[in-house]
Amino acid sequence: MKKLTLVAILIFTLVLSACGKSNNDGASNGGSASSPNASESAGGSPAASGDGKGLKVVLLIPGVLGDKSFFDAANRGLQMIHDQLGATTKVIEMGTDKTKWEPTYTDIASQDWDVIISGGSEISEVFNATAAAHPEKKFINYDTDVEETEPNLFAMTYATNEVSFLAGATAALTSTSGLPGTNPDKVIGFVGGMDIPGINAFLVGYIEGAKYVVPDIKVAISYAGDFGNPAKGKELSLIQYNSGADIIFNVAGGTGLGIFDAAKEKKRFAIGVDSDQAMLLKDTDSEKANLIVTSAIKKIDQAIFNSVKKIQDGTLEFGKRQLMGFNEDGVGIAENEIYQKVLSEEVRKQIDDVKAKLVNKEIQVSNAMGMETSAVEQLRNSVKP
Repeated sequence: MKKLTLVAILIFTLVLSACGKSNNDGASNGGSASSPNASESAGGSPAASGDGKGLKVVLLIPGVLGDKSFFDAANRGLQMIHDQLGATTKVIEMGTDKTKWEPTYTDIASQDWDVIISGGSEISEVFNATAAAHPEKKFINYDTDVEETEPNLFAMTYATNEVSFLAGATAALTSTSGLPGTNPDKVIGFVGGMDIPGINAFLVGYIEGAKYVVPDIKVAISYAGDFGNPAKGKELSLIQYNSGADIIFNVAGGTGLGIFDAAKEKKRFAIGVDSDQAMLLKDTDSEKANLIVTSAIKKIDQAIFNSVKKIQDGTLEFGKRQLMGFNEDGVGIAENEIYQKVLSEEVRKQIDDVKAKLVNKEIQVSNAMGMETSAVEQLRNSVKP
């Protein structure tokens, strides 16, 4: 009797195991069997939808959506591809565990996607390797500082130093405008995700732009060491606001959302990054949004859309990395209703003059990507409050 009972239990266990495998394998979730911690969302609506006639395009996020900045901008580009090009689309959030990225890329490249999109210098080496292993597929790296590309990969980088120069000019002019919430100290702030060249490209431009319009400006600088910690962003921002900063530039991804929390608490100003962050927040927290004077925008969504459109047209040049600046409509500052309302016509005119000089190359902005670490440190120290 005991033997029969044991056999029955074993059979029941095997049946349950088989059912569980059937419901959770790669075929049932879009084929991410090698990356069980990656999550999937719809680039279009519904997931992996389209008219069946266009390209099949997948976006892989080395992190998670919801930052209202870098990753969300890429997802907007995918939505445009779905809506305007009739493509079948999907976005996969790979999470922050870097060990999951390579198997996810490999898994997706083995499927029937026509175009595989991802972005960031951190993923570039493994993304390039995946492209090399799958020469029949087309790859797009929508934002990288790495120059090397594969023959079937198109990469982009952005003139972040130039748009940050304009953001710095805006910050310094806001600080010295006499607006409520400002003080006579001529101090502005900067919170970066990490002390790395890609973030310091923003910083160097920001400092040079601020000094261009207010030569004796001071800049409080903090690095969070994290791109997904809003609490840390708020903590660092409160320290800067309490030390006299009137306005803080967010270059910290999801961590930077905490800057806006601090701005609301202290009734001070902020500058967003990558996306028009004021417009993304105005419907959920208008008080917070109204303190974001502008944002230094990388037009990632438009750049991704344009690239896939060129693939569809057969005109995209693979095997190269393109710089997206003002003249390529790759960067710009948000000149939305809040910008128009908060800043006076005189201040906006000064900002327009600086922008015109940047567009015409009358102003040459330094780039941390080509600077010695000691030179960046010297610049930081020169504006230390």
